[in-house]
Amino acid sequence: MTELDAGPDLSERLTALAPDVVFNALHGRWGEDGCVQGLLEWLRIPYTHSGVLASALALDKQRTKAVYETAGLPIVRSVIASAADVRSRHVMPAPYVVKPNNEGSSVGIYLVMDKDAPPPALADTMPDSVMVEAYAPGREMTTTVMGDRALTVTDILTDGWYDYDAKYTPGGSRHVVPADIPTEIFDACMDYALRAHRALGCRGISRTDFRWDEARGLAGLVLLETNTQPGMTPTSLSPEQAQAVGIPFGALCRWLVEDASCAR
Repeated sequence: MTELDAGPDLSERLTALAPDVVFNALHGRWGEDGCVQGLLEWLRIPYTHSGVLASALALDKQRTKAVYETAGLPIVRSVIASAADVRSRHVMPAPYVVKPNNEGSSVGIYLVMDKDAPPPALADTMPDSVMVEAYAPGREMTTTVMGDRALTVTDILTDGWYDYDAKYTPGGSRHVVPADIPTEIFDACMDYALRAHRALGCRGISRTDFRWDEARGLAGLVLLETNTQPGMTPTSLSPEQAQAVGIPFGALCRWLVEDASCAR
């Protein structure tokens, strides 16, 4: 096995290495949005996780929602607005969330909870266009799909928002797996995650995130997004879910490599 960091010379380095399979562990733009996948297709090198189209769709949150809606999956209202407009006024009634439309790992999240609060002072590093989404109250949950099987449901407990630090800092969040929730909600998460995986055309593993407002029962369960390259760190959710259903980390990685292909 050879570890390879992505860079401007990635094509030349891959050509020189001529690997049998690429295990794609990249996140965010370029590595998760179909760009590296397209390069690997061009080089005819099999790779893990989703293909070009599914990767590009899933990293674009608004287009993902359009796919969800067509598949009959529950979502919350959102719009794409210019960052300048969001800084100058409330583009929808509070509470709402502002985030990049094509980033992962909860990067660049702004919460506006009070209608009397000023519009968010977005950082200059935010993209020119952002997603503004109605705030979905309740518990944060997630479900991994492996091939044609939903694994289980995790209830994610944090002291605040499930942000970058909560995701990647040991002790930043506590995971209850399997989630201690009503059977109806558990089964819905499993069903919705599998339907989202299929509707987006995902391959390998994906992880779909939910919010659930307990006071509203099943009507309070909504999909937030689908991650086509779930984290594989010691604090990551998908390896933890696989372990919970009897799939050790090594077996999960082996399955991903054996599932790798091109042109899908």
